[in-house]
Amino acid sequence: MAEQQQPSPPRREIVTGVPRGARRRAPAHTPARSEISEQTTLGATYVRALMRSQLRAGLGALAALVLLVGTLPLVFALPHATAGPLVWVVLGLLVYPVMWLIARWYVTRAERNEADFTGLVMDPAERSP
Repeated sequence: MAEQQQPSPPRREIVTGVPRGARRRAPAHTPARSEISEQTTLGATYVRALMRSQLRAGLGALAALVLLVGTLPLVFALPHATAGPLVWVVLGLLVYPVMWLIARWYVTRAERNEADFTGLVMDPAERSP
């Protein structure tokens, strides 16, 4: 009688190493933070880009404020009969909320610029999940 060989059961292996995704890999490029601290040309470019974006936001807010405040003399130049209550409404109810909105936009934009810069500068392995 020919003996039939039965296949042996599959061998079980236990993996005790660190999962592949959890290993810290060396960054593909030098982190921008070291470029900035070493004052290289690339680091200076990163800082200039941040400063330029902050300046753009500041000039945009300034232009909006100049436009807002610059139109006030036109309201004051209206004939006195119509301008009386209108001046107080414009000054008391319209100017300050619009100034607050401009200031809020500027702060939000500046924080976003800084967050973008921080995301660019940080090493991907150091970021919190």
